[in-house]
Amino acid sequence: MAKNITPKEQDFSQWYLDVIRAAELADYAPVRGCMVVRPTGYSIWEIIQKHFDEAFKESGHVNASFPLLIPKSFLEKEAEHVEGFAPELAVVTHAGGEELEEPLIIRPTSETVIGHMYSKWVQSWRDLPILINQWGNVMRWEKRPRLFLRTSEFLWQEGHTAHATKEEAVEETLLMLEIYRRIMVDELALPVLKGEKTEGERFPGADDTYTCEAMMSDKKALQAGTSHYLGQNFAKAFDIKFQDKNGEMDFAHTTSWGVSMRLIGALIMTHSDNDGLVLPPRVAPTKAVIIPISTDAVKIDEEIFPKAKELQATLNKVLCGRFVQVDTQQHLRPGDRFFSHLQKGVPLRLELGEKEFVEGKVKVVRRDTGEKMDITWENLEKRIPELLVEIQKNLFERALKFRKENTHQAANMAQFKEILENKGGFVEVFF
Repeated sequence: MAKNITPKEQDFSQWYLDVIRAAELADYAPVRGCMVVRPTGYSIWEIIQKHFDEAFKESGHVNASFPLLIPKSFLEKEAEHVEGFAPELAVVTHAGGEELEEPLIIRPTSETVIGHMYSKWVQSWRDLPILINQWGNVMRWEKRPRLFLRTSEFLWQEGHTAHATKEEAVEETLLMLEIYRRIMVDELALPVLKGEKTEGERFPGADDTYTCEAMMSDKKALQAGTSHYLGQNFAKAFDIKFQDKNGEMDFAHTTSWGVSMRLIGALIMTHSDNDGLVLPPRVAPTKAVIIPISTDAVKIDEEIFPKAKELQATLNKVLCGRFVQVDTQQHLRPGDRFFSHLQKGVPLRLELGEKEFVEGKVKVVRRDTGEKMDITWENLEKRIPELLVEIQKNLFERALKFRKENTHQAANMAQFKEILENKGGFVEVFF
């Protein structure tokens, strides 16, 4: 059955939660601040993960895994780092029925433990660069949780690299920022702005922090991904030293960079509407759903359903994956079946009823515009991929248009304050 969704104009926060609930993306866990990612939500994350992972490997990075538990003394080695994360730390003090000699931190991020390992692996300039990425979970105790956006435990990737020179490390930092931007634009249809964080917003322990920022449909900014040049700060704290080409000892220059499941929240708040989830086809687990319709059980079983399965196989072959599903919920009314898939953000709905079966066509409905069209069975192989490309392009252009319409200019502080109070959105300042 369709689930009611609060209009975003009435209550944006409740609308956001209603969309997640209706699309069955996630639910609250028994532990406050934590969430359960349901199969549909996790499928979206797997697709996002695949896009990023391929780009990381193409740029020379490899995956590894580091411990979830970090000795407390490791965080204390970098004063600014521990100060920045102290309020968010989850600490293990007992294990095996006994108090631990040293408390263990459930990782909020892995610069410290990875820095410790790099100090063991690096002796010479020939050992550099090290280009490692990790997929995993982290914990930062969250007092005001929001599903996908701020939870105490979340899934993410964190890249950690070590270099012989500042120039190489800065180049790496900016390269990863550009990879983030490209995937957010091309795959997630998110028009993001690249920029540098102010000193007060830098990652704890970093020399410079760069960010990709996106405007949500409530006109507020969302930090979609960050890349940090850490200078020699962590190298000095963890003794990552090497002998350079001249035989001199020096500390490595390190970087770190990450994106998380927050990107699913960005997808929701950028593209979705008052009917539910809207997904760009390139991150949609189901790109099209075929809905067989008939009140005649014999026709459904002997004619319409077999044809739906045949079309499914053909389209999945064209789309190179299991992206087309057949709806089998015959116990529900057609309208309820339509709205269920609409709320779940399926980009294309293909209706195959008795009339369509006789005429050798299907009725195709776009999720982004609601446009309906009849397409013959022979033309589906050509038109469905074309429509998916059109939907992807339209969602990006629609989001970009919204950002442009809500980006203003201020010549002085008075104008700046007036815009934020009365209009919201982004403000370009020239003073």
